[in-house]
Amino acid sequence: MKASGFFLTVFSILSAAVFMGCAAGPCKEQRAEASTQKPVQATLPMNEVKPTDRVKVFKADGSLQCGQGKAIPVAEMQKQLKGITVFSAVNKMDGLMHIQACGTPTGQSNVYEIDRADLEKAKKLGFREWTFD
Repeated sequence: MKASGFFLTVFSILSAAVFMGCAAGPCKEQRAEASTQKPVQATLPMNEVKPTDRVKVFKADGSLQCGQGKAIPVAEMQKQLKGITVFSAVNKMDGLMHIQACGTPTGQSNVYEIDRADLEKAKKLGFREWTFD
């Protein structure tokens, strides 16, 4: 047997072992065991707001490429949401593609987590629902 034939045979055997090694045995048993476990659900006190009752809203922060435009800080813009409880606030990129030209928006937005019941109120104030996560 030539050296190249030997290496091809060894490679074939090792490949088969890797691809078929978990077809029967402890790996299969672990997967079956994991799939039968039930997820643990956290319980919240009756008066606590569940995360599913919250929604994120945003407005562009006003920053423009090439240092043009002045970004409105998160805390400053949050004042526009007066009367609405804000659970979290952050400035983040919207994740979309933006034209690369001076004076165009950067895609940075101020994002606020609010109660879902206040979504329409926030929309009337010029905010939009954040769907980029």
